[in-house]
Amino acid sequence: MLSVVVPMYNEEDVLPLFVERLRPVLDDMTVGYEVIVVDDGSTDNTPVLLQRALRDWPGLRIVRLRANSGHQAAISAGLQRSLGDWVVTIDADLQDPPETIARMYGAAVAQNVDVVYGVRTDRTTDSAFKRHTAGAFYRLMRRLAKLDISQDAGDFRMMSRSTVDAIVALPEHNRVLRLVVPTLGFPSTTVEYRRDARAAGESKYPLSKMIRLTLDSITGFSQAPLRFATWFSLFGFVVAALVLVYVVWSKLNGGTTSGWASTVVILAVFSGLQLLCLGILGEYVGRTYTALQQRPSYYVAYDSDHTGPLGSAETDEPVD
Repeated sequence: MLSVVVPMYNEEDVLPLFVERLRPVLDDMTVGYEVIVVDDGSTDNTPVLLQRALRDWPGLRIVRLRANSGHQAAISAGLQRSLGDWVVTIDADLQDPPETIARMYGAAVAQNVDVVYGVRTDRTTDSAFKRHTAGAFYRLMRRLAKLDISQDAGDFRMMSRSTVDAIVALPEHNRVLRLVVPTLGFPSTTVEYRRDARAAGESKYPLSKMIRLTLDSITGFSQAPLRFATWFSLFGFVVAALVLVYVVWSKLNGGTTSGWASTVVILAVFSGLQLLCLGILGEYVGRTYTALQQRPSYYVAYDSDHTGPLGSAETDEPVD
């Protein structure tokens, strides 16, 4: 009935606390469930702790990726292998409280919707930098991609089987699920909660990954940067034409000077604009090139629900 997808990467410090809080919530819901933990190539003791938990928790299922593939790819791997009529995605850091899952399920059934978004009403536990950059990201995506998304809704959500099947069927690489789900337009509602401080360990989303996520979001959901480059090119052409008229007029009236400074300034400005436009076009060309290669986003090395004795591993399975 219910699948809970949990991406994990080097979460040995928080894993025992996460299991301790999540299991009672699911047991009390009196519905059949599975917890799919996707180990995204952890290099600490996360795999060992997961195997220990597996011995005592029949509802736990471990999917291990052969190499670190990223947060969104790990979630996609869990969605692809989930079996439940309803699927929840939640991180292991306990910033999104597992207790909210029961409220999400109740809202989904009562309101007959396909998606229930977890919306944070209090983010004071996040740093000021993270709050402001997150707000800027969502405002930018609402403006560029014309998406109706909340800046306080992340990857904590519940989805129906129809929604998950629609996501899995997409051929898109580098999915940004917090934007993909709203674009489907399925009936949805929200459940509010207070975002807690990270229970243990360190954030797995440094500034570099946040920038990469932003670039994937912009190039994956909006053509505005391409139009931005087009308008810059048009602006450059108009200014160049005006400069040409001015030079010809000055020449005819005998008012020409050396013009070294203006020449250097014009060349510098428009060279910078050209490089900017090429960079924007390069992002889209690179994204198209990656899609044409059709390389898998991740490789599954082990699935505890599809193997023999504990500790064995299935053959690598490429998955988009």
